[in-house]
Amino acid sequence: MLIAQISDLHLKPSGALAYDVADTAGALEKVVTHINRLNPQPDVILVTGDIADGGAAESYFLAKEMLSDLKVPVLMVPGNHDQKGILASVFSDHDYLSKPITGTSGDYFCYSIEDFPIRLIGLDTVTPGDHDGSLGPARLNWLDQKLKKKPDTPTMIFMHHPPFASGIGHMDKAPFKNRENLKNLISRNPQVERITCGHIHRAISRRYAGTLATVCPGVGMQLNLELTPDAPSGFVMEPPALLIHYLDNSWEDEPALLTYVSTVEDKPGLYGGFHPFFDVISPQ
Repeated sequence: MLIAQISDLHLKPSGALAYDVADTAGALEKVVTHINRLNPQPDVILVTGDIADGGAAESYFLAKEMLSDLKVPVLMVPGNHDQKGILASVFSDHDYLSKPITGTSGDYFCYSIEDFPIRLIGLDTVTPGDHDGSLGPARLNWLDQKLKKKPDTPTMIFMHHPPFASGIGHMDKAPFKNRENLKNLISRNPQVERITCGHIHRAISRRYAGTLATVCPGVGMQLNLELTPDAPSGFVMEPPALLIHYLDNSWEDEPALLTYVSTVEDKPGLYGGFHPFFDVISPQ
């Protein structure tokens, strides 16, 4: 099984520049082309939030038009820049967005997809009116029940906010709420092979509650990599990138979920063509 993950598109209406700098629609166009050229093609594409930059309906219509060029199914969860009601309305053909669970602060798009060798569980970490991530009792109970039903099925959880600090000061000012409850829940479920997130606009990996957690780079822009407590809020225009999650059983070992970073060319030919190795010398 091959899973492509993209995150943090930050599309503006009519393709306007985000923060007067970032051509996020142009970046997404390159990403779509990049994914369509992958060999083999992914079985599914995960979009882990911040599809729009300000939640305008026009941004979601633009996203829908551009993502329709992909050759495989797309699953998404909202981010803190998204307007969930508008997202669900524009993507009304995505059935999993039509059955939210209700918590004390609103509705949440949480769902499981059972059609692949890896079970996919999408979690909505966005509470209306709150920029930061959280999972309240209703969502945690829903996840607990889902995991209990299939304790032996390899599972990937995908969501927008990472439930851990990034080391980038301005992103860590407000901790993920109820993160200890989530950590305890995941630690009881070793079938969770991966938790993968967005939000940080940087590739990150770390151990988390007995599993591996990853963060996907951004499509629209990358956060400035300044690992200090007082790091200011800002971004740099590095090329867009995505994660590729691959279920592999080479060497006849037990299947393992591998994760790669795939960088998208900022302009065609930036990295040159394929170059074969030759005259390789092995130690004697």
